[in-house]
Amino acid sequence: MDTSPLAPGLYIVATPIGNLGDMTRRATDTLGRCDLVACEDTRVTGKLLNLLGLHKPMRRYDDHASDGAREALLAEMAIKAVALVSDAGTPLISDPGYKLVREARARGVTVTSLPGASAVVTALSMAGLPTDRFLFAGFLPNKEKARGDVLTELSGVPATLAFYETGPRLVASLEAIAERLPRREVAVARELTKLHEECRTGSAAELATYYSAQPPKGEIVLLIAPPGESEAPDDDVIDAELRAALTEMSTSQAAGKVAKAHGLDRKALYARAMALKQ
Repeated sequence: MDTSPLAPGLYIVATPIGNLGDMTRRATDTLGRCDLVACEDTRVTGKLLNLLGLHKPMRRYDDHASDGAREALLAEMAIKAVALVSDAGTPLISDPGYKLVREARARGVTVTSLPGASAVVTALSMAGLPTDRFLFAGFLPNKEKARGDVLTELSGVPATLAFYETGPRLVASLEAIAERLPRREVAVARELTKLHEECRTGSAAELATYYSAQPPKGEIVLLIAPPGESEAPDDDVIDAELRAALTEMSTSQAAGKVAKAHGLDRKALYARAMALKQ
């Protein structure tokens, strides 16, 4: 291993998402030569460094870090090589670091990114869903209404949708998808790169039933196939449903009901409903 010091700057280092064998030689070399490691949890990163046979000063930097902590790291980068890691995978992908990287670039600090493991890319590559276009949207909201609103908002995006999820919340998310996007193919990828790696596909309702009976553990990637041509109803059908709804409820409620039923944009349907009333 090269033991010469690295040039000052910020080095974004991807770490394994489960299997230590996925740690790249370049990442190990950079961690071995840097002056300081900024990390989410010093216990987690300390364990990784020990497994790699490395001993480095660590500084905690997470979503709760103060402006002062960020300023201190930026000052270090001017004269030292600072490595940024997350607990697992590629930093900044639903992990802290955005403000730090943005401010480092604004100040002329050299920023280098070392590619490596990423759970969302790993899941996409093995699930068998379209990968020519995909939208990664982080975690679905925890509250039922907000979760449904996000699914409705993204339902018309012509791409595979990708979310991170946790075991305790998975079934609720699958049930929300089954309600709003019942005809979409869904994939649940979990324990990626580990001994009990699993990628299960099917409808959201089928997967919700399966995981209700067998509660999952570990971190999860949840994928939803893009809308198919057969999924979008004809304009005449939409107009008929809007007219029927308008006889029973307000314009806003009618638009919301039809939008929810078909996974369509509520604002667009509100405009159509207003035109039909006139």
